[in-house]
Amino acid sequence: MLPPADLDAQVSAALREDVGRGDVTAALVPPEQRVRGQIVSREAAILCGQPWVEACFRQLDPQIRLTWHLPEGAALAPGARVCTVEGAARGVLTGERTALNFLQLLSGTATAAHRFAQAVAGTGCTVLDTRKTLPGLRNAQKYAVRCGGAANHRMGLYDMVLIKENHILAAGSIGAAVGAARRLAAGVRIEVEVESLEELEQAFAAAPDIVMLDEFSLEDMREAVARNRARGRPVQLEASGSVSLESIAEVAATGVDFISVGALTKHVRAVDLSMRLEFQTR
Repeated sequence: MLPPADLDAQVSAALREDVGRGDVTAALVPPEQRVRGQIVSREAAILCGQPWVEACFRQLDPQIRLTWHLPEGAALAPGARVCTVEGAARGVLTGERTALNFLQLLSGTATAAHRFAQAVAGTGCTVLDTRKTLPGLRNAQKYAVRCGGAANHRMGLYDMVLIKENHILAAGSIGAAVGAARRLAAGVRIEVEVESLEELEQAFAAAPDIVMLDEFSLEDMREAVARNRARGRPVQLEASGSVSLESIAEVAATGVDFISVGALTKHVRAVDLSMRLEFQTR
């Protein structure tokens, strides 16, 4: 997988936030001091974020050398040795926290995505993320979702029309909203959110690309799938709302095509990784 184009800008912003006018603590270390460190995992997880770690140390000191012992997307066991870092102590100490922040956050996102994707494996259903991401780090978290085995929904407001309740109210009806979308955003995929089987029939008549079933019961999801399959030109169906790791398999079994899960990026918990340093003597 290719990392996002804004990776270097993300890292630069993070380093500016942390280093500011300069690392006054690392300045206490002699400039000639060398260090060797190991990044170690303290828990089971999916590894994600190597390009951000590399960019972090590259921007601080291009002479710092990283040796990865596991590939991006690898499953980590507790105690696994992830990476060896070698170079001038000042640069390693300055970049340690920012590098680990990226690696822990993105590994946490990838781990959550992996767990949800595994829960629906074999059903034909795809787990999607949402726009509920950390501000400024959307592309990074969306990358991590893919790294974990789930898929991306729209990247932003620009690449897909998603008609929700307030859009429908403003347009007057589901049909009017879809018609306006076709005129104003030709060639862009259109999705409509519905909250009942009655609204589902209105969406069918408007013929968008995808219909989102918002907070449907399992019984109503199964009915929606049955009605959709009985049509001559079925649309894709996406389930959304209050889906947990414990309930997602049941949702997938209803036959929906997609399940969107905001928790992949919104409720992410950083993976417990640490960097252990050894200062080298000449």
